[in-house]
Amino acid sequence: MSQSHDLQLHITQMQEIRAILNSMKNMALMEIHKLARYQTMQGQAVANIEDAAMDFLDFYPRLFEDDYATHIGILVGSERGFCGDFNESLMNAISTRTYAGIIVIGGRLGTRLPPNLPVNTVIAGASVAEEVPDVLNRLINTINALAETDSPIAASRPEIRLTAVYHDNVSNRINQRQILPPFPSPQQKKPHYGHPPLLNLDADEFYSDLIHHYLFAVLHEIFYISLMAENHSRLQHLEGAVKHLDDDTVNLNRKLQMYRQEEITEEIEVILLNSENP
Repeated sequence: MSQSHDLQLHITQMQEIRAILNSMKNMALMEIHKLARYQTMQGQAVANIEDAAMDFLDFYPRLFEDDYATHIGILVGSERGFCGDFNESLMNAISTRTYAGIIVIGGRLGTRLPPNLPVNTVIAGASVAEEVPDVLNRLINTINALAETDSPIAASRPEIRLTAVYHDNVSNRINQRQILPPFPSPQQKKPHYGHPPLLNLDADEFYSDLIHHYLFAVLHEIFYISLMAENHSRLQHLEGAVKHLDDDTVNLNRKLQMYRQEEITEEIEVILLNSENP
């Protein structure tokens, strides 16, 4: 097989790989646009719940607790690859913190964590926004199990402190966000309103339900933010890979032209020699 034929086969294979990578890049771009809408709406929902909670706690400060003893970290990584050092940077961030247990989101991240970290469970992450609710339900079930178990993680108290560690696409850094206890400590200030809110439920029951709704809302927001950052990283990574393939293909095409010219020259020489020696 001639060198030009080998090069042509290699170029064809690289063009096929480029087409696949370019399709993946376009999918990441589409996911970014979709997640941008979800993230905006979810962020507004979380802000509304926080405002309502702070107004409520102005009149019921006794319900606020900030002495949750057992600290659990939720490490939100990626389920898929082609996103650069997305998972590695998370591992570097978590190593500087002390947690009684760690819940890992993302199978690809779970296989890379060092054995010295107190990993409780690894949950398969979301590849697209539509998979976030299913992942979130599994996470909530895991959190409930940790809060009720008699393991060392929850031995001191049934309540747990939760901190989510994730990539923030807005600040372009890794964010460590406390989600339980859910709200800032009520300040000694004049209430926003002169009268307490009218409740159809007991204040304790209302606050418990409010925390439940807030936890789902804020975790949705965090997952959308992380997935957005992941797709931004994937888009950047794939753009670099596509450019690298394009540069290599240009160089190979130059070599192919040189080999073809050499082969044509050899063919002409053979023809001339044959014509001289009939």
